[in-house]
Amino acid sequence: MDIARPSNAKQKRIRQGIYAGVGLLAVVLVSVGLSKLKPAAPTVERAVIWPDTVKRGPMVRQVRGLGTLTPEDIQWVPATTQARVDKIVLRPGTAVKADSVILELSNPQLEQELVDAQLKLQAAEAGLANLRVQLQNDLLATKAAAASIEGDYSKAKMQAQMNEALAKDQLVSDLVLKQSEVDAEQLGVRSQIAKDQLATKVDSTREQIAVQQSAVDQARAVLQLKKQQKDELKVRAGLDGMLQLVPVEVGQQVAPGTNLARVANPAHLKAEIKIAETQAKDIQLGQPASIDTRNGIVEGKVARIDPSVINGTRTVDVSLPAELPKGAVPDLSVDGTIELERLNDVLYMGRPAFGQEQSVVGLFKISPDGTTAERTQVKLGVSSVNTVEVLSGLKVGDQVILSDMSAYDAFDRIRLK
Repeated sequence: MDIARPSNAKQKRIRQGIYAGVGLLAVVLVSVGLSKLKPAAPTVERAVIWPDTVKRGPMVRQVRGLGTLTPEDIQWVPATTQARVDKIVLRPGTAVKADSVILELSNPQLEQELVDAQLKLQAAEAGLANLRVQLQNDLLATKAAAASIEGDYSKAKMQAQMNEALAKDQLVSDLVLKQSEVDAEQLGVRSQIAKDQLATKVDSTREQIAVQQSAVDQARAVLQLKKQQKDELKVRAGLDGMLQLVPVEVGQQVAPGTNLARVANPAHLKAEIKIAETQAKDIQLGQPASIDTRNGIVEGKVARIDPSVINGTRTVDVSLPAELPKGAVPDLSVDGTIELERLNDVLYMGRPAFGQEQSVVGLFKISPDGTTAERTQVKLGVSSVNTVEVLSGLKVGDQVILSDMSAYDAFDRIRLK
């Protein structure tokens, strides 16, 4: 017969609850454990990084910038009068001499002013000649009058002397003697006055001629100016060199002071280098510089430092030797490197992609076996174009990654392969 078995459903439910609790506890423990684990180090291809080794020794501080070659002797040729451009004789790029004609201008009003100036000079010269004749005649008349009075005075003195001798023998009366003495004295006074008038007349003649001569000189100067302005209607280079620019066209009206042409001497060039304002603070006059002209490197010296900042850069002029490589022409783009100082014994490495001098940066230091790299805080000192001083955080022989590693900012460790 059938025997009824006792039910084990309750025990089964208890076992299932225990299993579920153990499983849940295991999941929680695993989750907590995983949350405390560090993220897995990412893998970086060794071919895409830029490593460098920390060294100790001399380091040359340099700054670099782009620039152009410019002539030291540049001359703008301005218009001296209001004029019209009739003809462009020479075009930019032409070698010119100082007397080479670049442009021909015209000014009808200046032509008329030149004729007027010539007529005024002729009139002034004629007036001077006429005045000389008139004053000469007046002077001669004054001299004649003075000579006549002097003659009368001499006769009167002789008469008085004769009457004085006769009076001693009582051959003439005292009245006659007295009268002759008075006549002689009166004529003596007139003679002195005539001499003073003659001297004054000479001085007056000289001054009047000087006044008229000044008018002649003034008219001659005006004529000379007009002739010069007319001659300057043929615009000349004024400098041996190369014609660089003619910023006008035929038919254009130009005002006095308008720049008509630019001439430069290509035999004497300098380099104008643009240096970032943050790097230009240590540049001094006379520091050595190297200019890369693409056809050779030329050594020069810092000759001028622009005190103003334009678009974040300062312009530094570098003087260059007279002989330059072939192809060194005005406006040629060049690279300039200026040597600031030489540090004899410092710890240094290549300059990282990010990190300014006198700052602390995080760099990945490669392990000795070369399989991993860990982030290390490095304090930087002064920097150069390609190198930077290491103040702390690294030692001689350490290898660091200098390339941009910003994509791994969330990791302190990477694997290399």
